[in-house]
Amino acid sequence: MADNAIIEKAKKALVAQDKEGALEIVKKYISDGQNPMDLMNRSFIPGINEVGEQFGRGRLFLPELMVAADVMKSVTDVINAALEGGTERLQNKGTIVIATVKGDVHDIGKCIVVSLLRANGFTVHDMGRDVDTEAIIDEARKVNADIIGTSALLTTTMSRQKEIEQGLAAAGLKGRIKTIVGGAPVTHRWASRIGADAYAEDAQDGVNKVKELLAQ
Repeated sequence: MADNAIIEKAKKALVAQDKEGALEIVKKYISDGQNPMDLMNRSFIPGINEVGEQFGRGRLFLPELMVAADVMKSVTDVINAALEGGTERLQNKGTIVIATVKGDVHDIGKCIVVSLLRANGFTVHDMGRDVDTEAIIDEARKVNADIIGTSALLTTTMSRQKEIEQGLAAAGLKGRIKTIVGGAPVTHRWASRIGADAYAEDAQDGVNKVKELLAQ
């Protein structure tokens, strides 16, 4: 079990977006023969969640969030390399296909969600913006996705999210592939109306909702 001081130091390094400090802690921890999974579970995952919460409260801004996500990716790569060939390895927690719907070219919010999901150990297939409904469903089928996440930033493109639900039902995939919707004009009521499985108010809420859907 890791020393509590090291656990706290590692977490603070991530929250402070200190890549050099975080990597130094990880590498020393591994060289000392300790299990890096303990560091990941008790330091870095809680740390990236704290970053997401601070961003949601307006205490951190987008550039800081993106740097923290990059730090998380770097420490994850080091830990996975150390565990390669062993019985333990950071497991993919779920596969998500995410896109901004057809007719909508706004994607900053989506990119934040993608960064946080990846930092939390999910495999994310980011299809970008202005993506056709059929292409989203085809990609989800191709990669055996657990969840489809769509963002609509315009009221005129919200109907595309309804098309996703209809397309999944027609393909016999409704229920097997869960759906989560978000975007400035999107509401919980809209999600319920179209039959989506969840509504995300912001990036951190999106991560939380994904975790809840996969736990069902």
